[in-house]
Amino acid sequence: MALKQRLELRQGQSLVMTPQLQQAIKLLHMSNIELQAFVDAEIERNPLLERDERGEAGVPGEESEAVARSSGDDAAGLPEAMASEAATEDKITSLDTDLDNVYVDEARADAAARPAAGPMDSGWSSMRLNTSGSFAGEDQNFESTLSREMTLIEHVTEQMMLAIDDPARRMIASYLIGMLNDTGYLTGDVASAAAALGTSEDEVDETLKALQGLDPPGVFARDLKECLAIQLAERDRFDPAMQALIEHLDLVASHNYDALKRVCRLDLDDIKAMLAEVRQLNPKPGNAFGSVMLSPVIPDVFVRPAPDGTWLVELNSDTLPRVLVNNQYYATVAAGTAREDDRTYISDCLASANWLVKSLDQRARTILAVAREIVRQQDAFLVEGVQALRPLTLKVVAEAISMSESTVSRVTSNKYMATPRGTFELKYFFTTAIASAAGGDAHSAEAVRHRVKELIDAETAGTILSDDQIVDILRQAGIEIARRTVAKYRESLGIPSSVRRRRERRAYG
Repeated sequence: MALKQRLELRQGQSLVMTPQLQQAIKLLHMSNIELQAFVDAEIERNPLLERDERGEAGVPGEESEAVARSSGDDAAGLPEAMASEAATEDKITSLDTDLDNVYVDEARADAAARPAAGPMDSGWSSMRLNTSGSFAGEDQNFESTLSREMTLIEHVTEQMMLAIDDPARRMIASYLIGMLNDTGYLTGDVASAAAALGTSEDEVDETLKALQGLDPPGVFARDLKECLAIQLAERDRFDPAMQALIEHLDLVASHNYDALKRVCRLDLDDIKAMLAEVRQLNPKPGNAFGSVMLSPVIPDVFVRPAPDGTWLVELNSDTLPRVLVNNQYYATVAAGTAREDDRTYISDCLASANWLVKSLDQRARTILAVAREIVRQQDAFLVEGVQALRPLTLKVVAEAISMSESTVSRVTSNKYMATPRGTFELKYFFTTAIASAAGGDAHSAEAVRHRVKELIDAETAGTILSDDQIVDILRQAGIEIARRTVAKYRESLGIPSSVRRRRERRAYG
């Protein structure tokens, strides 16, 4: 078979994801906190970007103005930059001090040169002179103004130094302290610690018992049973009956009170009293010293009722980063640049800055469009509550606002809407449809889940509903649903089976 060479000309189309397009898609998926961090990094990296301080000081609720300020047109960039610079100078002039006074030595020199204050302005003078952070002529110590909560490791280490005198025991205790997790449990075992330290297991075990007497009670436990036992012993309540109860926590979890009465050899009233004591204990004693930072949910969209009975959908102006392109600085630098690499760099910075501003504007408009359509589709939910939540898919919203489903999916991720019914993630409003038994409108899965919860909450000791009975009730209400679906919804709500609920009702009335 002979090999031949030839030239062919072909024409085709392909979709290329440019870096700018990738950035715009990335911005859509970001939460407001992630977006603020991204914009801060871009402002630090790009010399032509600056934050619009006038927009941040504007009146809350002026979302249309905030969107307009994000347009970043080149024609308006120069006057805006000049106005921003003039506003900054006015703010500095209006201050009752100079920017150089932030340094201690210069503040003291200024205070020494200032004439004595009169009786009417002595208070204001003292306030101005104390801006350096020093008190009564003391030297500035910035570290003394910082504070933080004590960690669990530091808390038990301080107690260990007072409780254990032997240096060898202190070394073992320090090793065991390093094996603590955030909840206060010991992550390793005595045998591995003894092997690592080259000592006997009895020595490590004695040290561990000493550490288990430290505060908070229950710390250095190896499992839940030991944690509860330590706390009960500290309260002098770890008698044989309580010990039998702690050894059979599986029966407590399953609410098998008949078996607990046989194991503890007590009647039902005594079992209830012991369980009440156990519920007062802390299964995770180290959580009081936890350092987990919880980020508050900041809504991206506000929904308020209008006087005419409709709904006002507004963007949260506090979550919209406002940036400007400093065209004046670009013109100055571009005019004085001789090297080709420098001109290319400053041009790239200008293009990147303009694209970022336009992407932020498009992101805000897209979120607002999706939110408005969600409110239009779920108007009954805002009026009547979760039982009126309609089935909604990404496709329905995407077709209504002429966007792709992938775009709507990115917009609804990590975005929150504050409504009169509460604050919800945008994805909350998208639920699957459950067919109607009478052939009418479909029901939202979230509304059906809420209906299941209402039925179970209305139970009494003599009317515990099984999953089959719940299915019959829902079908009579026009909701066609399977038993396994009811069981799935019940488990997602953290509701036990009818057998366990009946046992609980019988025990607690």
